[in-house]
Amino acid sequence: YINPKQMRFSCSSTEDDAANAPATFSFVVPKKEISMVPDMGKWRRSQAYADYMGFILTLNEGVKRKKLTCEYKVSETVEKLLDLLGTLDRWIDETPPVDQPSRFGNKAYRTWYSKLDQEAEALVATVLPESSAPAAQEIAVYLKEAVGNATRIDYGTGHEAAFAAFLCCLCKVGALRVDDQMAMVFRVFNRYLEVMRKLQKTYRMEPAGSQGVWGLDDFQFLPFIWGSAQLVDHPTLEPRHFIEDKVVNEHYPDYMFLECIKFINEMKTGPFAEHSNQLWNISAVPNWAKVNQGLIRMYKAECLEKFPVIQHFKFGSLLSVQPVKP
Repeated sequence: YINPKQMRFSCSSTEDDAANAPATFSFVVPKKEISMVPDMGKWRRSQAYADYMGFILTLNEGVKRKKLTCEYKVSETVEKLLDLLGTLDRWIDETPPVDQPSRFGNKAYRTWYSKLDQEAEALVATVLPESSAPAAQEIAVYLKEAVGNATRIDYGTGHEAAFAAFLCCLCKVGALRVDDQMAMVFRVFNRYLEVMRKLQKTYRMEPAGSQGVWGLDDFQFLPFIWGSAQLVDHPTLEPRHFIEDKVVNEHYPDYMFLECIKFINEMKTGPFAEHSNQLWNISAVPNWAKVNQGLIRMYKAECLEKFPVIQHFKFGSLLSVQPVKP
């Protein structure tokens, strides 16, 4: 549990908060701070951990019992973020995979990534209000970390976490606000997922630190958390239903969780219980509220408490390694 009082101005609700926030500290280029397993305590006690987890849980509450297709506000910043993701998508089309002997990890990904590496700061600048312009360099680091690793040509939950951190930073500088919560998950994060799936398919990216059939999913985790929140108290759909193709095909446009299942079904062959054992187990949980709580616990244990994931996390002025003030 994260005490909301320990979160620093996560999503500002007024213009004043946004205008005052960036002036209070100078921005820095984020860097890694967790270099050995004993450093994990530093991460768990950090302001960054409190802010990150608080952000995930705030969005979790914001999308409870809501369909992807329901009505919600789409702000100018959200539109700009969708344009940014559209640019990344277009670059995939402009960078076709190359012929190479190995099936996995197509090297054209590195060409695609180098474009982002060069343009990230300029792309982020288009999303920021003028008052927060100096934050572009700091926030751009999280965008670059969110699309996979160019050396290993892999993608996993640590990269996904960097995208959530990217959105969290945009909240902290006042670019995104409290009333953007639903659009952040349903429009921005969902579009990000589409682009990541396209990257994974086009360049045959390896899963980073995958636990194989014992992990929840090869690549993602957050859409299962927020997707299960959407389904809390659903009148007809129960967890046992998501393993039925008919249910998935009928309801995936409304529910992120089912969209994820649909993608798994397209990518994997054989019995669901064998290729996605953890999800199969979840289908036996009696209700979505329990699924949601269980997934949050699992996310902390399997992703945020794991050194191989967190060693890559970068800390700056917005997501600080300093311990939470009591």
